[in-house]
Amino acid sequence: MLRPGCNNRPMPEGLNIRPAEPGDRDALGRLGAMLVQEHYDFDRLRFLAPMPDIEQRYGDFLVSRHGQPNNLVLVAERDGAIAGYVFGAKEDADFMMLRGPAGVVYDLLVDPDYRRQGVGAALMTAMLDALAKLGAPRALLYTAAKNEGAQAMFDRIGFRRTMIEMTREL
Repeated sequence: MLRPGCNNRPMPEGLNIRPAEPGDRDALGRLGAMLVQEHYDFDRLRFLAPMPDIEQRYGDFLVSRHGQPNNLVLVAERDGAIAGYVFGAKEDADFMMLRGPAGVVYDLLVDPDYRRQGVGAALMTAMLDALAKLGAPRALLYTAAKNEGAQAMFDRIGFRRTMIEMTREL
């Protein structure tokens, strides 16, 4: 489905977006470890340091969301390979964040071999559609300050900047 402000291009050829399954654990773990490493490289003080078993732990975490109410993990698959994933959920009002109910996108990662081919936008479009079906009135996400490529894509598909995280070491 195409939606205004969400990269109105058809699904990239040969790409299938589907819910993640327990059998995707290893691929999700590999991609999750990539996400951890990228963020750690952005800011070693702010983000989690990679650990020896991060692939297994991240893969286990993502597949544990399978079947959980209001949790969504979607994968982009091309030629039998997992090209990327997106993880989000519909959350209730959050007084700590001063916001009402919303869909929150926690992770979006596209394998470097598949970047700049429309995979990230296709995953995000599918996630936004799924969150809307769950009744989320809006979606929000957080992105690393140094992740300019992702920010450009989020801008193109209609996200607007609303908060700035600031960190200070103690």
